[in-house]
Amino acid sequence: MRVEGSAQESVDGQIVTESQNISASGVYCMSSHYMAPLSKVALTIVLPRVPGGRTTKELIKCEGIVVRCEQTAAKRGERPFELACMFSGLETDVRQRIDAFVTWRNLQALRAAARSTPRKKAPARRARTAATRAGSARAAASSRTAASRRKSVR
Repeated sequence: MRVEGSAQESVDGQIVTESQNISASGVYCMSSHYMAPLSKVALTIVLPRVPGGRTTKELIKCEGIVVRCEQTAAKRGERPFELACMFSGLETDVRQRIDAFVTWRNLQALRAAARSTPRKKAPARRARTAATRAGSARAAASSRTAASRRKSVR
C-alpha cells in the first residue's frame, strides 16, 4: 500500500509499506516517517484477489485520516512508527469488497489453525473402557455371589 500526505496538511512524502491489518473501517501499517494524528492522507491499497470474487488484484484509492502514529523500539532497518488510518468517504461497494476480503482472510486463518491443532489420541478412551470393563466384571461377580447365596438359603 501507499500512504501520501496531502499538501494542505503539510505531511511530507510518500510511504510505501505493507498493511499489517485491514478492516472495512481502516488500516494499520508500519511507517518510516511520522505523520501527525488527524492528518488527511491519500491511501492506495492493493487488495489481493479473493477466490470466487474478482479475477485480479484490485487497486483501491481512498482518503484517510491518521488516528495514531507511535514510535516503536525498532531494530536497524525496520520501520520505526506504527501508523493507523481510518477510511473517510469510502464508497459502500468498496467497503463491502474490503469486508469480503477480511472475512475470507479470517476463514483461511481459522482453517490453518484447525489443521495445525494436534488431535487427542485414543488411549484416553481405551483407559476409560478398561475401567468400565473392570467395574462390570466386579458387578457380575457380586451378582453371581448373591445368586449362589440365594440357592444355598433355599
